[in-house]
Amino acid sequence: MHFSIPSTQEFVSDGSGSSYTGFNIHINGSFHCCLRYKQLHSLHEQLKRSLPSIALPSFPPKKLLSLTPNQIEQRRLSLERYIQLVGQDPVLCRSELLRAFLLNAQQESSFTECSEVTLDVYLMNGYRISANVYTTECTSKVLEKACALIDLAKDRACYFALYLMCKEPNGELTIVKRLMDFEAPYISAKRWDECKLVLRTGYWDPCYDVELMRDRIALNLLYIQALSDVERGWIVTSRDLSEQLTNMQARGSKSEYLEVVRKLPLYGCLQFPRANVDFPEPNTVATIVLGNKELNLLTYVGKEMQETKFKVTRIRCWRVTPIHINEEQSSTVNGRLQQSSQPSPSQSSTISLELSFEYLMAKNQLKWITIYSEQSMLMSVCLQSIVDELLNQKNGSDPAHLQNPQHVDYTPLSYIRRDGSNHCITDSCSTDTLCNLVNNDSSSNNGTSNHATQQQHSTNNGSSFIRRKLKEFNTTVRFKNGKDSVQNEAFEWIGDDDL
Repeated sequence: MHFSIPSTQEFVSDGSGSSYTGFNIHINGSFHCCLRYKQLHSLHEQLKRSLPSIALPSFPPKKLLSLTPNQIEQRRLSLERYIQLVGQDPVLCRSELLRAFLLNAQQESSFTECSEVTLDVYLMNGYRISANVYTTECTSKVLEKACALIDLAKDRACYFALYLMCKEPNGELTIVKRLMDFEAPYISAKRWDECKLVLRTGYWDPCYDVELMRDRIALNLLYIQALSDVERGWIVTSRDLSEQLTNMQARGSKSEYLEVVRKLPLYGCLQFPRANVDFPEPNTVATIVLGNKELNLLTYVGKEMQETKFKVTRIRCWRVTPIHINEEQSSTVNGRLQQSSQPSPSQSSTISLELSFEYLMAKNQLKWITIYSEQSMLMSVCLQSIVDELLNQKNGSDPAHLQNPQHVDYTPLSYIRRDGSNHCITDSCSTDTLCNLVNNDSSSNNGTSNHATQQQHSTNNGSSFIRRKLKEFNTTVRFKNGKDSVQNEAFEWIGDDDL
């Protein structure tokens, strides 16, 4: 998980006029939730009790007096560093406690009440699956329901994933993000209202196709995805091969069709829009493709495509860094954008992203390569997913091991809401427990006095103010730093003979 806390907000908590600071937490490049210090501190204490064998990073200390603006900024930086270290720990980031906490935090921050709705999930050919889901259900639960509606066996669902995809004005299909189990698809889809939820394979190694092709429904899903990728040019074919594939499609030879396209270089990969890269020379324009244990750069010289392959196992580390671009001050020097660190208020400023990775070019020769793309964060998430799959295969596990959280015995999570009320959570995939976040408030109000009712009215006024403030947020990534690199655990230090 890529965590950042780029900013804070001051909220009025109730009619008494007291206020508190909310920390805006972004995960994998988009806004996820707004939390108070005490909520994160509660998570830290419960992780410490439930996972005593894990060395947690130190949590920023409490302060007795009200914080000054400078102290709030220091707290933001300290909390950001803390949550980033938690997200980098392979055990902590897959713990059920953290997932349940983040799922409930998203629900609270989006002011989503638990209710049953119809959510549309699409296949790559546009076929719509209308699933009855709860607004607060996590991704794996929604995926399971969507797969059940097309009669896909439950033990096959773990091979697939949900993505948010949108169609660009030029007709090209763009993947915006891959949904994770710490978020509710209904809530995430609402934030990206121009996108559709799409079902695609969630793995990178085509070897898993062999198992899925034994299942009729899974075979159909692979076939539909392959047809779509060929049609969109994500899988490159020659004219002769294209005619062969068209004939196979006309005959309905799905298995034969898949056997052919599975041997093509870009099969099963995700393709990203063209971007500037600094390899092999500055200002090179390339299409970025991720999959098959590789990061590929596709460039065109005339009508001829040239492919540059970077093996994931030779990437030592990578990082995503924001670039603040000012229209009047920006300039390009040696292929890299240069800008002043303090733009004036009168100048328009936008934020772009770059993905840099350190690659083993030859024995003892490492080189940094940079991609300048708005989708750098998604590329980073995909790289981490490929690394996780490689390590998973090395351990002899199937994809289900990556999809399922670490189930260990622990005391149920007590989620503290911003108003200080507690809520007991036993499972991040449980609809009932999430609904209780709303129902507990209703039941507690039934036995309140008139005084408590007045307090509730004041709280609702404060809640409305918070709701208005949170709606001002864009879902795109916002960082203040990004220099820390993600270390590749699948990196192989090899010699010239292996290159």
